[in-house]
Amino acid sequence: MINAKIMFFILILLAVALEVAGDIFFKKWSIENKNILLLLGISIYFIGSIFWAFSLKYEYLSKAITLFTVLNLIVVILVGALFFKENLTLMNKLGILLGIVSIILLEL
Repeated sequence: MINAKIMFFILILLAVALEVAGDIFFKKWSIENKNILLLLGISIYFIGSIFWAFSLKYEYLSKAITLFTVLNLIVVILVGALFFKENLTLMNKLGILLGIVSIILLEL
């Protein structure tokens, strides 16, 4: 049997990965204006929401939403910079660093 904390992290990571994938489809839709990309983004978001909902069985809402949001923020910023060539400012980099610190503090 998988430990509750491990199950929580697996579900959160799946939810974040799917939401980021949905974000990528939304961004591509905004560039290419192909409605199939919008529908894929919405569908992937929906599936990610299911994993998010199940993660709440294993952790408090306040901790879960913070972890989910910070991880999502970090990954989306990195995806924007790497795949869409968006500029990372010093403040973005500082935000990523503080996000990582907040995750560490949540787990202490």
